[in-house]
Amino acid sequence: MQAESEERSAYDLYERGRSMLAGGHPHQAVMLLSQAKLLEPEKASIREALGRAQYACGRASRARREFAKAVQLNPSDDYAHFALALACERTGRRSRARGHAKLAVVLRPDVPDYVRVLERLSA
Repeated sequence: MQAESEERSAYDLYERGRSMLAGGHPHQAVMLLSQAKLLEPEKASIREALGRAQYACGRASRARREFAKAVQLNPSDDYAHFALALACERTGRRSRARGHAKLAVVLRPDVPDYVRVLERLSA
């Protein structure tokens, strides 16, 4: 019963954090999503959302760590690879950024943003 209530709690925090992020409140989202991560550290979805919130707050290094963990937990997550590419680029890791942009494009070649970022990183 304890694990079930913690899972619901983590999910509630995750949903509230995503809502804050969508509403343009990334700092509040970071607080909620950080709490969710403490309850469910191996959930790629929480890591990805927290990375997005960190990135929106201008914390690219922290975002990069969250996206890297999301990719580790779910290697087929095209958006996590794309976001990791952006965070790597912003923190000066251009060649790592290019690698993750390539993976995002391979996983979802139909997403124009992925292709644009890869082209920019390959120039």
